[in-house]
Amino acid sequence: MKIIIKDSYESMSDAAFSVMKEVLSSVSKPVLGLATGTTPIGLYDRMIRDHRENGTSYRNVTTVNLDEYIGLGSDHDQSYAYFMRDRLLSHLDVAESNINIENGLAEDAEKECKRYDSVLEKYPRDIQLLGLGENGHIAFNEPWTPFDSRTHTVRLTESTILANSRLFDRLEDVPRSAFTMGIKDIMDAKIILILANGEKKADAVRRMVKGEVTEEVPASILQRHPKCILITDGEAAAEIL
Repeated sequence: MKIIIKDSYESMSDAAFSVMKEVLSSVSKPVLGLATGTTPIGLYDRMIRDHRENGTSYRNVTTVNLDEYIGLGSDHDQSYAYFMRDRLLSHLDVAESNINIENGLAEDAEKECKRYDSVLEKYPRDIQLLGLGENGHIAFNEPWTPFDSRTHTVRLTESTILANSRLFDRLEDVPRSAFTMGIKDIMDAKIILILANGEKKADAVRRMVKGEVTEEVPASILQRHPKCILITDGEAAAEIL
């Protein structure tokens, strides 16, 4: 694992954009695995700016998202589909047909998981962007998710629900379950770019980087990926320095 430690969130976002831009520049039809949450917003802002100011085109890009809340439609302002449109995709020239995310309102969850697995097989990711949960989860793969998992549904832990509640009006409004790309799916990406910032992530970063590779800490499997890049700030890296 390559570790890049920066002195601020802004410089982290600059470094993340450099990694993303290299993929966009070197692959003719890049497939980007994207993530939601507050951590990648700085990266997404730079992608938008690059498109507007430098003319970088996304016409040949396909996007595949990690996860989606069960029970929220794409027009709900807290769905991940909405987040991606609002924070990134509506500002780029990505074709709507090239945008892929799980359907939070799917009537048959098992069928939806199989459909998304077929999408992932069709579009191998050139880069997969990840955030890091305080309990070591990646996407919505909570502790003890099997390393060989594919797309599946998950009941979210109370710590994850609490962490996500800052985005909702009330704690009880936070969905309790979600669709998520599996750990095997994540590991299939050619490059993994994981971002972590703030002191609350320090323990998770330590366990991911220096701890035992164990399903108790889903992110620890990234130690075995041939090209994983961790970009973090000093606070999140405090326990690995």
